[in-house]
Amino acid sequence: MPTKPSDTKLTGLFLDMLAAEQGAGPNTLDAYRRDLTDFSEFLGQVGHNFADAETQTLRDYLADLDARGFKSTSVARRLSAMRHLYRFLLNERIRTDDPAAILSGPKRGRGLPKVLSIADVDRMLRRAKELSEAEDASPSKRLRALRLYCLLEVLYATGLRVSELVALPRSAAKRDARMIVVRGKGNKERLVPLNDASRQAMADYLAATEAAKADKKNSVAASKWLFPSFGESGHLTRQHFARDLKELAVASGLQARLVSPHVLRHAFASHLLHNGADLRIVQTLLGHTDISTTQIYTHVVEERLKSLVRDLHPLAET
Repeated sequence: MPTKPSDTKLTGLFLDMLAAEQGAGPNTLDAYRRDLTDFSEFLGQVGHNFADAETQTLRDYLADLDARGFKSTSVARRLSAMRHLYRFLLNERIRTDDPAAILSGPKRGRGLPKVLSIADVDRMLRRAKELSEAEDASPSKRLRALRLYCLLEVLYATGLRVSELVALPRSAAKRDARMIVVRGKGNKERLVPLNDASRQAMADYLAATEAAKADKKNSVAASKWLFPSFGESGHLTRQHFARDLKELAVASGLQARLVSPHVLRHAFASHLLHNGADLRIVQTLLGHTDISTTQIYTHVVEERLKSLVRDLHPLAET
């Protein structure tokens, strides 16, 4: 009887499929690898593996996650990884059944994204601009301040994912460009419009990087990235930008825990919908493949419709 492939080998084959056929990026692949490694370790403890685990064993694993204090969102993500894995194993004829097909996930409440108000975002933008214009700042400090201001303006103007934002090429900031091409999840490209404020912030930041050419130790201007990392090759990391953003939030009088790049992406979408944008347009701008992902923002539309009826209906209370 032939030896069944190990969990490690099956995980590798599965991840290769995700990368080749679905264009999954490094962050997605790492997340799947972590989830499936934990699942495999549990199976090993109870004498099973991917190839022979039954539905009840999978249920036991989900119960174990709950006992370990995992949030329902994390359990749901692990279940999603298992479903994808067993669908792959079935399609590849490594298994003749799908033990994850009938599993139900944890009940999840309707989680609404944290959103900053328009006034909150304005405060952060004003503070970032003030820091970028500080006359007593050193050249390097001013360049960092201009970078942060540019990042903030572009993020709020476009709603990009933070991974898309920090990896923008320098060519994205072409003079007078009103649209940028963004490479998102699954290596898919989409066009995203820029407003005047973000284009001006880009121009000011690029002018500062050009001025930095005079300093031979500064390689910022020579980088292919729009937001290169200072002192190291490559672009600015997501974590570095998130830290800078939290510091700016505190300097703006906001709580750091309420502010992150993803919260600003939510603010972009929510503020557009609040001002009458179509949900499908917002879906396209955010790069969501499925409209159901964008529908977490429908609470904004509902509130707007309620206010319209309240304010405009002839029988509304005055």
